[in-house]
Amino acid sequence: MDEFSLIDQYWNQEQTFRQDVLLGIGDDCALLKVPEQQVLAVSMDTLLADVHFPADALAQNIGYKSLAVNLSDLAAMGAKPAWGMLSITLPAIDEQWINAFYEGFSRLAKAYSMQLVGGDTTQGTLAVTIQVMGFVPKQGALRRNNAQIGDKIIVTGKLGAAALGLQVYYKKLLLSKTAEQEALNALHYPTPAISQGRYLIEIGAHAAIDISDGLLADLGHILKKSAVSAIIDTDAIPLAACLQEISLEQALQYACSGGDDYQLCFTLSADKVDLLKNMEGAYSVIGEVIPLQSPLIEVVGKHKEILSAGSSGYIHFTGKSFV
Repeated sequence: MDEFSLIDQYWNQEQTFRQDVLLGIGDDCALLKVPEQQVLAVSMDTLLADVHFPADALAQNIGYKSLAVNLSDLAAMGAKPAWGMLSITLPAIDEQWINAFYEGFSRLAKAYSMQLVGGDTTQGTLAVTIQVMGFVPKQGALRRNNAQIGDKIIVTGKLGAAALGLQVYYKKLLLSKTAEQEALNALHYPTPAISQGRYLIEIGAHAAIDISDGLLADLGHILKKSAVSAIIDTDAIPLAACLQEISLEQALQYACSGGDDYQLCFTLSADKVDLLKNMEGAYSVIGEVIPLQSPLIEVVGKHKEILSAGSSGYIHFTGKSFV
C-alpha cells in the first residue's frame, strides 16, 4: 500500500455527509461554506510519540485522543465542530495499525458530525497533526482575555485522573482494578466538553480555556491575558474518584499540574452561577477573580500548604518529557 492507496482506503471515506462541504478529499484544496452569522474557529495540534502519547499505545487510542484534544480547543471557544484535516507521519504502512487508528479517529468524528476534508501522509517518526474547524456566533466566542474582577472561577468535571492514568500505564503505581480502569479511560479517551462550551456562550461566560497542561498553568493563561489574579481554594478542587487511592498531596498535584484532563476552566459572574444547573455534566466553583497582584494565584484552604501556586504544567522546549 502506498500513500495514495492509503488515502483512498481510509481518509477518503465519507465519515458523515455535510451540506457545507462543497468539495472534500481528492483535490488540491477542500471547498467549504461557512454559515451566515457564524465565524470559523480553527485550531491545530501536533502530537508526537513519547511526548503526547506513549509510542506503544494502542493505535485506536491514539486515533481517538489525537482528535479529542483538538476538539477540546473548539470546546474552549464554544464552537460547534464541523470539519477536520489530518496529517500523519508513519515509520511504515502497517494496515492493521492504520485500520485501528482510523476506527478510533472516525468514532469520535462521527459523534460530533465532523467530516474529514483533507490532510497529508508522510514517512518518518510517528507523529499526528490534526486541524479542526468549527462554527461560533459572531462576537460570541469565548476567549481568555475577558475575566472580570469578582467572577467565580469554575471547572467542569473531575480532575487528575489522566495524570494518574499515565502512572498506571507505565506500571509506576498499583491501584484497584476499578481505579486503574477509570484512570486509563481518562488518559486514552477524554471527552471534549463541546456542549458545555456552547452553553457557556448562551449564559455569557466571560473567559474560558481547556485544561490540557494543568489547571494552574492553564488558569494562569486566562489571568495573564485578562490582567487579573485569582484566589483558589484547594478544598474545592474536584478530584477524580480514582485519586482516593493515593495520598492527598499527590492527588492535588495531579489535579492541578498533571494536565491531560481536557475539562474547561472558565469565569462567570457570581449572579449567573445558578444557571450552570442546566449545563450538562458536573461543575465546581474553585475560586474567584481578584485585582492583579503577586503572586498571580493565591492558594487558600485547609490544604494550601500541600499545593504550590508555582506548580506548572507541561511546557515545550524545557526538557520536560511525556514519560
